[in-house]
Amino acid sequence: MDFTAIILAAGEGTRMNSSIPKVLHKVCGVPMLGHVISQAKEAGAKRIIVVVGRGAEEIKRAFEGQKVEFVLQAEQKGTGHALLQTESAVKGEETLLVLYGDMPLVTSETLKSMVEYHIRNLTAATVMTAKVKDPAGYGRIIREGYRVIAIKEEKDASQEEKAIGEINSGIYCFDGERVFEALRQVNNNNAQGEYYLTDVVEILNREGENVLAYEVQDPSEVQGVNDRIQLAMAQSVMQKRIIHRFMRGGVTFLAPDSCVVDAGVEIGRDTIIYPGVILEGKTKIGECCTIVGYSRIVDSCIGNNVEIAMCHIRESVIEDGVKIGPFANIRPGTHLMAGVKVGDFVEIKNSKVGESSKVPHLSYVGDADIGSNVNIGAGVIFVNYDGFKKHRTVVEDEAFIGCNSNLIAPVRVGHSSYIAAGSTITKDVEEGALAIARSRQENISGWARKRKEREGGNKSDGKQA
Repeated sequence: MDFTAIILAAGEGTRMNSSIPKVLHKVCGVPMLGHVISQAKEAGAKRIIVVVGRGAEEIKRAFEGQKVEFVLQAEQKGTGHALLQTESAVKGEETLLVLYGDMPLVTSETLKSMVEYHIRNLTAATVMTAKVKDPAGYGRIIREGYRVIAIKEEKDASQEEKAIGEINSGIYCFDGERVFEALRQVNNNNAQGEYYLTDVVEILNREGENVLAYEVQDPSEVQGVNDRIQLAMAQSVMQKRIIHRFMRGGVTFLAPDSCVVDAGVEIGRDTIIYPGVILEGKTKIGECCTIVGYSRIVDSCIGNNVEIAMCHIRESVIEDGVKIGPFANIRPGTHLMAGVKVGDFVEIKNSKVGESSKVPHLSYVGDADIGSNVNIGAGVIFVNYDGFKKHRTVVEDEAFIGCNSNLIAPVRVGHSSYIAAGSTITKDVEEGALAIARSRQENISGWARKRKEREGGNKSDGKQA
């Protein structure tokens, strides 16, 4: 099966009320156009050509390096005019699959089946259709049996035609040579003053060509996105697909409708996802993990048997058996090795924490290399920024950092050494040493009584201001 996919993505998208090109708005973490491109590739398209208009350069940058070709529609004169711009690019191509960049829900299985149907029946054109409860806004399919006689746009349809429940999805298969011959005959004598691609159907019929309908069984696949409301609807449909796929693969979602999982996420079996969890970007979760909401994990790799409770994790690597939370903030560049424990209200950034080390609570670890079996006491601060540059701290294996200590980088804490609680460390600590860096305590006898007497003597008449 040999075909080229042409994706029309030049529309203004005014109803989105956005400075972002419509097709770059995301559904489950991926631009709408990205979903269409990936499904066309999976269906077997040998080439993918995207027709761009508004925001052309921004769209090209978004898909740089993805083996996608672009054709510019400088003036937006309708869908027929848009397809006509690709004529020289697809010269000699026998089968063309025409898609829209704002229809992210169509699946590769449906596209592949439609192309096979088109080729098998040797038709000049095949129109993907769907029967919907509310056809308002869509072009209506006028057909005789399997043959499509015409497509009437909403603004040009009669009342009788508007009552038809079968709609045009906007997805077509065309014979490459015949479609451009027909496109050159299309005029813009319609309510919009545009060159409709739908008019090709009537022209091909008039010339005695065969135009067939391919009815999709799931109407949600042909749901387009024209505004933020429809964007949310598309998100909801795709989100259910993604989560149901994971559940069929052995992942437990306790309240699937409360979770957000992007299209690029991977989750291993026997992992349990609690209500309110958000998994974004290219996050990968291993097997037998427990993720408790409300946690947000972005572009991170999580190993097996990891427990995460109410945490924010971004661009980090978490190895097997790690426990994090509640209320920890794991920032970009963090690597927690196997068996690490990170407790409540801990923030870690751009640091590596070695196997079985513990940062139990109320600490900040920034720009550090921490060895294995290290204990970081409560309230420890890694002071990494001098106002101009960031500096690193090294804590070697088996070290013990007492509560409420400050490590002023750059500094190294040696193997099996101890930092006394409340110390501010500015110099390296050698292996096995105890570092104490705090003022000596002094107790002044009778100080409290003398203060009360002094303060009492200063009161005027006992009245408070």
